[in-house]
Parts: sequence; structure tokens; C-alpha cells
Amino acid sequence: MGQEVAKVKKILRQQIREAMAELTDQERAWSDGELIQRLLEHPKLAAAHTVLLYYGVGQEVATAGLIQTLLDQGKTVCLPKCLPEYQMEARAITALEDLVPDQYDIPAPKDGCPVVAREELDLILVPGLCFDSRGSRLGQGGGYYDRYLEDYEGVTIGLCREDFFQVNLPREPLDAWVRFVLTEEGQVWPMTQPID
Repeated sequence: MGQEVAKVKKILRQQIREAMAELTDQERAWSDGELIQRLLEHPKLAAAHTVLLYYGVGQEVATAGLIQTLLDQGKTVCLPKCLPEYQMEARAITALEDLVPDQYDIPAPKDGCPVVAREELDLILVPGLCFDSRGSRLGQGGGYYDRYLEDYEGVTIGLCREDFFQVNLPREPLDAWVRFVLTEEGQVWPMTQPID
């Protein structure tokens, strides 16, 4: 059963990547702008003091501007740093210049940036190729966030391009989920933990 779910997810992951690659630069820029605006208007983000964001690369939502905006607002902004064995930690930055490419060529905090304990994070922006109506996500396949979010009790939000929003994604027991999903349409689905 587990191998079958993993196989379905792998196929779906490839299909979504291919479909996202078909988006024009204009479509992607419009989508990114709408999604970031929805997030900036979200009351949970307004209430958060310490946040963990990701630096969007490739087909992901471009988040560099969001990172700078939240730094300008005086929030403690953290980004993930990948560790061995598919683990990660949050490290606080004070400027985009604190980021350097990691082993995946993704901008990540320099070694000198302070580690922030997971329980100190008020909100985590969780990346994903797509999300569904239960808050399930389809990630890139490394499992970093699935491990990091296990037992995390703060606010989790996913940004999902409307065209890729799913009704019901295949799930494995350790897959992370989010409490809110935002699309360009501004729709917000409050989430409760899915029952497998």
C-alpha cells in the first residue's frame, strides 16, 4: 500500500511540474503577486512575531519580496537550513544578504545565523507543489518538512496556485499537512488534521 501511494505521488509530482513549466512568466508573476498579497492580509501572519519562510525557487512562489517585507515590519524571519539525514532547522536572518546557496542551490541562512527553536515559531509557511482541501500537501519528495512539522502546534499555511489545487491528494502516514491553504482567489480553508 505504502509503495503504491509513493508511486502515485511520484507520477503526480512529475505531472504537476510539467504543467507548472507551461505557465508563462506573466501568469506566474500574477499568481505570485496574488498569493503573496493573500498571505500578507492573513490575520495569522499579522499576529505572528517569529515566522519560518522558504525561499521560492523554480516553479515555487517567489518569496524574496515577502521575506524583505516581513523583515521591514520588524518580524523575526527565519529560513530553513538543511541538515544531514533529511533534517532541517530554522535560522533567523536580518537581511537577504544573510543567505547563501545550499547543497540544492537554494538560498539558505549562513552558518553564523542563529538557530531558532521550533517551538518559538508562531507561523510556518510550508512549501508544496500543490495542496488539497484537507490541508495535505505534495512536496518535492525529500521529506524535510514532513519531519520538521511532526508535532508542531503553531500555525501552518500553504500557498497553492488555483489551477493546481486538489480535492484529495494521496497521503502517507508521515506526510505533513497545513491548517490553511491560500489561493489567488483568496479562498482560505481552515484545516483539521486529516484522518487516514
